[in-house]
Amino acid sequence: MNHLERIVADARRELEQRRSRRSEDDLERAGRRRQGHRDFPAAVRAPGLSLIAEHKRRSPSAGAIREDLSLEDVVAAYERGGAAAISVLTDGPNFGGSLDDLVRARAITDLPILRKDFVIDRYQLLEAAAAGADAVLLIVAALSPEELRDLYGEASQLGLDALVEVHDAAELKLALLLDAPVIGINNRNLTTLEVDTGTTYELLRDVDGAAAIVAESGLRDRDQLEQLEAAGVDAVLIGEALMRSGDIEASVAALTAPTM
Repeated sequence: MNHLERIVADARRELEQRRSRRSEDDLERAGRRRQGHRDFPAAVRAPGLSLIAEHKRRSPSAGAIREDLSLEDVVAAYERGGAAAISVLTDGPNFGGSLDDLVRARAITDLPILRKDFVIDRYQLLEAAAAGADAVLLIVAALSPEELRDLYGEASQLGLDALVEVHDAAELKLALLLDAPVIGINNRNLTTLEVDTGTTYELLRDVDGAAAIVAESGLRDRDQLEQLEAAGVDAVLIGEALMRSGDIEASVAALTAPTM
């Protein structure tokens, strides 16, 4: 079993525990009460290179990342620093997150919020809508083509935008078939956890220009971001490098300030 398969298996077990505690009907009612959908694709496509700043407690590769700050402090610093959107990692077994993190983030920011998790079931889409997410992550490597298509369509029906994530050419082809407005290129191979920042540039050659592109993983400095913007990337998703910063707001501002 590779890393992705193990993480998805853990996510599925946690999902079934939550499903036993709350019905789909209850989630659907809560989702219908959600107010003020925020446009995630518009945030990604905003002029310049947009930053999706991620709240991330820990990871399988890095362990605990930051335990001395509250989620509220982190998200507020992201918004003050100039982030265009917020990503909240809600996976519990491997990343220490929860849906409560998303609810808390929604309460303190006006930015679009992405639920970042290993979404494999419609129930998780209902959870995302009920918790106040504006968008969800769909990882092509974690889904069959049929599952990907169905979950993408169901997310749209629930009023959720989607960040469709790929990390190789075959996955990119599947994402392009969806006509998804936002595609994430993950420089981390989720089966091995190895990072190669050249992945984004390699796959950009096969993007037809219709989708907005988000580069993910291994990004931490302004030079990298300027090169990505010049290559045609619309946004970057950064979590760990910002979470480890001694001054999160200043670090975000340094990455988002306009070039002279």
